[in-house]
Amino acid sequence: MTTSIIRVTLTVLALYGLLGSGSTFSAPAPDFKLEGQKKQIKLSDYRGQVVYLDFWASWCQPCRKSFTWMNKMQSLYGEEDFKVIAINLDESRQKANKFLQQIPANFDVAFDPRGNTAESYQVKAMPSSYIIDKTGNVIHANLGFRGKDEEKLEAQIRGLIHRSTVANR
Repeated sequence: MTTSIIRVTLTVLALYGLLGSGSTFSAPAPDFKLEGQKKQIKLSDYRGQVVYLDFWASWCQPCRKSFTWMNKMQSLYGEEDFKVIAINLDESRQKANKFLQQIPANFDVAFDPRGNTAESYQVKAMPSSYIIDKTGNVIHANLGFRGKDEEKLEAQIRGLIHRSTVANR
């Protein structure tokens, strides 16, 4: 039993050490189709744009800070092929709506009460976010949301918006 606990603890520490609060890589983003606040949200409809995909819940305190930042990013870069999509994971839509009344979103919000999309993205923390490039690849994952993350995330978003690729010409 003690050996199992130690092994699990070391595995978690190793993973956190590898991923930290953010990890950069490239992998195809799992597509999804979810009910949205204003319309149905399907990731593949956003191809050709840089997407900041965020998983959140009404009970999550860091999510409140991330919403303020995501509103800012959408306002700053929305005209430059950039979209924020925030996927709520509350089982109760009522809880999500209450959160959104307190902190309105100027970006697309989708609802996944069963958590299937979160499973396909292997969400491990709340909030978790993923930056998806114009060709549909996840190039960065961020666990949680801390003030120190903002500058690094914005720099990655800006770089992807201005990167020219053969696929988006």
